[in-house]
Amino acid sequence: MVMSIESSSSSSSSSNQKQQKTTDDPTLLQEIVVEILSRLPVESLLRCTSVCKSWYSLISDPHFVKSHLNLSKSNSLYAHHRLIYSTVPKINLKSCNLYHLLYPVGSVNSVELDYPMKHPRKSVWVVGSCNGLVCVAIEEDALFIWNPSTRRSSRLLYCGRKAQPGCYVLYGFGYEEAGGDYKVVEISCVFKDRAKYCTTVRVYSLKRGNWKKIGAFPHGIPLDDSGKFANGALHWAASKDFGSTYSWMVVSLDLASETYGEVLQPVYGEGDKDLTLGALGESLCVLCNYRGSRAELWVMKVYGVRDSWTKLVSIPYLTDPGRDQFSVPFVISKDGKMLLLFGSKLIVYDSKNSSSSVIQNVDECLEACTVVESLVSPDAPNRPWR
Repeated sequence: MVMSIESSSSSSSSSNQKQQKTTDDPTLLQEIVVEILSRLPVESLLRCTSVCKSWYSLISDPHFVKSHLNLSKSNSLYAHHRLIYSTVPKINLKSCNLYHLLYPVGSVNSVELDYPMKHPRKSVWVVGSCNGLVCVAIEEDALFIWNPSTRRSSRLLYCGRKAQPGCYVLYGFGYEEAGGDYKVVEISCVFKDRAKYCTTVRVYSLKRGNWKKIGAFPHGIPLDDSGKFANGALHWAASKDFGSTYSWMVVSLDLASETYGEVLQPVYGEGDKDLTLGALGESLCVLCNYRGSRAELWVMKVYGVRDSWTKLVSIPYLTDPGRDQFSVPFVISKDGKMLLLFGSKLIVYDSKNSSSSVIQNVDECLEACTVVESLVSPDAPNRPWR
């Protein structure tokens, strides 16, 4: 019995010593703190910077910013994702929690956003989003890179484009991973007459802080307002012909080499159809609307490999849609729920039971994009968010 008590006492003492050692280990404590903080939403992290100097330094560190971004992007429940959309008329931006849109319980709350240069009579255009940064155009004249989570923004220098009749402007926004640089592409198109046109393409580097001209758009003119970012390149649907011989092709612009290419399309089915180019997560996709019948979503599983195009889902039109069509989905959840537009209404389509439901109490919207919360700085890609 004495031996048993002594053994128990010795074991308890050893356990206490180990626990004390763990508690006193500053490296382990730091790792636990980092693990907890990296899973918090940005709003909470901004408050945490006031706790102490060490937390301020930690949360401002580029390695922490990257780790937090990766964890937020990989969250399967979209806990750190939002949908930002422009309302009708196109003079306001609102935001909704992405999870609450996919799995609504009652009415969905939307928040009006205080974006840069907000004006009650100036239209706003969401060019695109990447890693928590959003590119916003105001009246095609002012461009901003904006982080809606930290509320910081950076206005781009004017590119020097001169206004002229018959000119319209398109943009694209994406990330060059190899160089750690965010880039904005501007394509200005000028029609001379029905058969003649010219294009000027400029690229803005957030890292360098300037614009530069590159070669003209090589395949006719782009048809999309905004370039679709996937696999390190921006993509536009484009056409050289606008009469009875109308053609549709996908033109890519690699952001690292700043060179153009063409992405071969899938073999679509027969029938009268409208094609819409998009990006779903990291993949390029095309939505094929067969008027009044169905919409088929094609996704390129392996970038640049034509045979990897896969028809992911066919969405039926339950009633005569009139002029309304489905948009490219903004997101597809693991259980098959798709968030997309039908005309100007946000809907959730459940691919498992082929049912659609309109999201209530959300304004009609013209365009939208998903945005992940991040601490990435809009001032320069490798500069701390502060």
